[in-house]
Amino acid sequence: MATKAGTLTEATPTLEQHERETIFDIFRRWGYLQASLDPLGQYLAPEPFPTPAPEGEVAKEARGYYCGTIAVEFMHIPSPEQRQWLQERIEQIPPTPDQALILTQLIRADIFEQVIQSRYLGTKRFSLEGITALIPFLDRILAVSAGSGITKAMIAMSHRGRLNVMTNTIGRSPSEIFTKFEDVDPRSTMGGGDVKYHVGATGEYHSPEGKVISLHLASNPSHLEAVDPVVLGRTRAKQERIGKDGNNQVLPLIIHGDAAFAGQGILAETLNMATLHGYNVGGTIHVIVNNLLGFTAIPEESNSSRFATDIAKRLPIPIFHVNAEDPDAVVRVAAIAAEYRTRFHSDIVIDLVGYRKHGHSEVDDPTVTQPRRYAIIKDRPALYQSYAKQIGVDPAAEVQKIQQELLDDQKAATQADHKPQLAYLPAYWDPYKGGELEPQDDVPTGLSAERINALVTSLTSYPNDFHIHPKVKKLFEQRQEMGAGSRLFDYGMAELVAFASLLEAGTPVRLSGQDSQRGTFNQRHAVMVDTETEVRYTPLAHFSRKQGKFEVYNSLLSEAAVLGFEYGFSRDFPETLVLWEAQFGDFANGAQIIIDQFIAASEAKWGLLSGIVLLLPHGYEGQGPEHSSARIERYLQLAANDNIQICQPSNAAQYFHLLRRQALRPWRKPLVVFTPKSMLRHPDASSTLADFAIERFQNVLPDNDVKDPRRLLVCSGKIGHNLRVEREKRKDFSVGIIFLEQMYPWPEDELQAALDQHPDAQEIIWVQEEPANMGAFSYVMPLLRRMAGDRAVLSVKRSASATPATGSAKAHEIEEKTLIDLALGSAD
Repeated sequence: MATKAGTLTEATPTLEQHERETIFDIFRRWGYLQASLDPLGQYLAPEPFPTPAPEGEVAKEARGYYCGTIAVEFMHIPSPEQRQWLQERIEQIPPTPDQALILTQLIRADIFEQVIQSRYLGTKRFSLEGITALIPFLDRILAVSAGSGITKAMIAMSHRGRLNVMTNTIGRSPSEIFTKFEDVDPRSTMGGGDVKYHVGATGEYHSPEGKVISLHLASNPSHLEAVDPVVLGRTRAKQERIGKDGNNQVLPLIIHGDAAFAGQGILAETLNMATLHGYNVGGTIHVIVNNLLGFTAIPEESNSSRFATDIAKRLPIPIFHVNAEDPDAVVRVAAIAAEYRTRFHSDIVIDLVGYRKHGHSEVDDPTVTQPRRYAIIKDRPALYQSYAKQIGVDPAAEVQKIQQELLDDQKAATQADHKPQLAYLPAYWDPYKGGELEPQDDVPTGLSAERINALVTSLTSYPNDFHIHPKVKKLFEQRQEMGAGSRLFDYGMAELVAFASLLEAGTPVRLSGQDSQRGTFNQRHAVMVDTETEVRYTPLAHFSRKQGKFEVYNSLLSEAAVLGFEYGFSRDFPETLVLWEAQFGDFANGAQIIIDQFIAASEAKWGLLSGIVLLLPHGYEGQGPEHSSARIERYLQLAANDNIQICQPSNAAQYFHLLRRQALRPWRKPLVVFTPKSMLRHPDASSTLADFAIERFQNVLPDNDVKDPRRLLVCSGKIGHNLRVEREKRKDFSVGIIFLEQMYPWPEDELQAALDQHPDAQEIIWVQEEPANMGAFSYVMPLLRRMAGDRAVLSVKRSASATPATGSAKAHEIEEKTLIDLALGSAD
């Protein structure tokens, strides 16, 4: 409306409104410092505000919203819309929840734990007692999410309360859990399997309105937060399977421990994925089951700040803290969290602050380290008891009924004769298999020259108005010559042709890693950048409308989280060729937990398959200890029961066939590829057009260029090419050179044939670049000796060392020359 100058409009706040807003703003910013959060009153004592706390009726009202049993940190969020939305939800009289339902859920949670305690005394179970409010919390999250269109939920959690969640949230029968305690039929898991509080479970949630959410609790080892990126990768895969609406239908929910959330770096790496293009899942709900203890460590020993959640402040997301002994508040926060994720597709953190009734595990005595805290806990009633008293209900009859049901389930478990199956794979896993590789599982991978040339033509095409970099243009011209057969193929082009051939046939390809779009060594150029606009163009994404989806991402500077994410993606999109590339092979050291606990062991522990591919640049070129070895020895130590594949393709065409084999055959096993660096463009490692028509990947490359050699060198990768070059210089063909392209599973028949091809050679020598305590030496030598018969088996390698390689380029040259001289020896 029109007004005279100096008069108030309807939108102008009054002085009273301005003062009210100023007071509320102080409590919005700092109220969490004086909230009542620790049920035992021992930790998280109130702290003064950085600015004087106001008094009066308005301040009293604000204090009621922000300093009760709910505390919220949200004023660091830059979005006014998000802050306003949160203020409106917080600054109101809370609705009364379904208290009868909450009470039932608390009874089921507590009595479940008590039955285990009475029937399996002294057995680890990682009880939820002290924070059983988690069960109604999860129920409310799922109820609200179901109403907003969520149809699937991926859940990750560590040990604490896991068995309780399996029963009371996922919906597994209590008898199934009790049967796990009975440990029936031990012979069925000899050498494999896992403890009950690590395994996954599937089930369904049915909302009061009849909507259904399929639930999957992911398997997780003792490395508590390692599952975080895995479950996000799995979520992303499920979302992509759905398509455009995937973010609105698949919910990731991660349940953490307080000390792990604060202390484990992979959590920080995972949080950083929240809005990154290649890793965004539309918001994750993070829940902390906060005991205010980490094993025996108190908060001041675990956190450098007030809250375990403070690491999450790096993101513009809300953080709720709620006293876990106020179930109504817990359920209220759950509803807000689910609504917030739906509306803003943002992460959100909820810190359920309670206590741990027993020690870290039920066989641990916590009174040794926290005597005062456990003196309080000793006489504290179960939460359902205090809640029933609060709402004026006598729970005795319901308690007796639920207790009897659980005791009947436990009795049934004692009569079980086999372990229950708690999780079931989706139908998209039906075409794939694990176990041992059968001959019929192998597939042809060769393509004709005409087909390769057509793919090259598409790969080197780009829009007419695209301003291509002169160096990239020259490279594309060279690649066109490769397709025409007038230039040898290098690794970079062989890889892209492998991708293109798979995409054209409908197989999706996903590649991520640090600088993977261009390639660390300037070898890939899967994505081109316009020199004037910096608009990006990806030829592999423009084959046809029916092609498989191609994704390539320059990842965040992380190994553990990114590899975990890609492993997770491969778990729920087995049709996709999923690759993770280390910038240098030894950078995978930073992801060792993912490799050890998931990639190498998931089939043996949990019966879960993956076709993830690790691309690890490897080779000694005088670049120092940290840019030489991808630590072949570590992967060979992890290899058993055909659990992984370990390969080092020695030429471009072999790499092409290897990638196609991984995608096309139904055998789903992780593949570790030691890729080259200096050999990426070396003529000796390049391939002709005809090499791509060979039927399949060759696990062993025999030496067909020599006759009657006196000595056979067996090697893998770059050192073999260096030996061949030097042999050519010397014109001495009395030494045969056999390339071991696949180290595991051990290709015994192929290698035996390559050795038997030269029966008069009296020496078999394993040659490697790595020191004697590294590389494949310890793995290969016993196998070669078994195969050699009467022939001598020797080795050439660097001396044992505490580091993989020298830091001096000149020293490297001396060492390598010595290796080659020893290997080739003298014909005299």
